Amino acid sequence: MPKSARDVPPPLELLCLKALWSLQQGRVKDVQAIVSQTRPLAYTTIMTVLDRLVHKGKLTRQKVGRAFLYSPQTPRDEMRRAAIRELVDGYFDGSEEQLIAFLRGAGHAAAAVVGGAPTTVGEDDARIDTVLL
Repeated sequence: MPKSARDVPPPLELLCLKALWSLQQGRVKDVQAIVSQTRPLAYTTIMTVLDRLVHKGKLTRQKVGRAFLYSPQTPRDEMRRAAIRELVDGYFDGSEEQLIAFLRGAGHAAAAVVGGAPTTVGEDDARIDTVLL
């Protein structure tokens, strides 16, 4: 499992990882085709991001003809666990129970303690974007 917050990739790296998780392996052009559906980026930008991910140990690459073929080295579930751990450590003081209570909506209308100061949780704040999970 990743050992630090730095093991959780920034958004652009995560987009490329998601593309490769769905492809299982692919060339820069393949990743660019998927990423460009949400963010039109240059071929060289995708190539740089993939190279960075190789150096971080999140991808492997092998030369096939004139191009590199990239494959995910880090499983999606491992990355999810690292991201959730970072979320729990950063926002719930390392308490999985606090996260579960938050997700269940415990204290939805009641006061919640954030950083030691009581605040009221609004209806919009009580919902969580499950796309991230």
